[in-house]
Amino acid sequence: MIDLHAHILPGLDDGVRTIEEARALARHASAEGVAAVAATPHVRADYPTRAEQMEARVAELRADFAEQGIALQILHGGEVDLSFGSSLSSGELRRFTLAQNERHLLLEFPYRGWPPYLSGSVVELVELGFVPVLAHPERNAAVRAAPERLGELVRLGALVQITAASLDGRLGRSSREAALRLLELRLAHVLASDAHTPEIRAAGLAAAADALGDAGLARYLTEEAPAAIVAGEAVAHPPPLRRRRRLLFF
Repeated sequence: MIDLHAHILPGLDDGVRTIEEARALARHASAEGVAAVAATPHVRADYPTRAEQMEARVAELRADFAEQGIALQILHGGEVDLSFGSSLSSGELRRFTLAQNERHLLLEFPYRGWPPYLSGSVVELVELGFVPVLAHPERNAAVRAAPERLGELVRLGALVQITAASLDGRLGRSSREAALRLLELRLAHVLASDAHTPEIRAAGLAAAADALGDAGLARYLTEEAPAAIVAGEAVAHPPPLRRRRRLLFF
């Protein structure tokens, strides 16, 4: 599996604080079958990460994991806030693309409301040659109330990433139901951990994929679509959700 959203770079944001926490997160991910993780620190007003900071920490983590014998590939990336990202040059944004493929850019979907500039921002990024990947929209109340609203953004060229902890119930019933509805509507393309620390959404891709109860769709969300993104290729349309198993978390 490939995890395209994790806050695994020590000291850059609200993710892992130390190299020891990064190692613990990496070992957890590797143990559940994750081969590669994109390091996606926040890029926003309260955590104004610069591309050179991200790149330096990725290099440090790669060297440390090699020394420690941790078989997890660390990819470049960033979780870019839409409003803050508008202040960055196109060149800086390309350095934050997933695996630095110069196309797929992970965008932090707002937790509240539906910003009026959202569609326009997606169009502008697409015109610049980016493919916006919308992070965790199922955790937004407006999306939970009407998941089909994301259809417009997908038609404009965006992809959608849902969080493993939403799908397996760790983030509550409403986020879980929204995530499942997005899968039913074929509006979700990637499943990722959004791991922050060994205690906060440590990983869980395998558990979430199992909870889905659809091996083909799980493979698409955790292997096929992420691999296409890492390669900078077009992502195939999601397959239908063939089985919706009752999730006994509540």
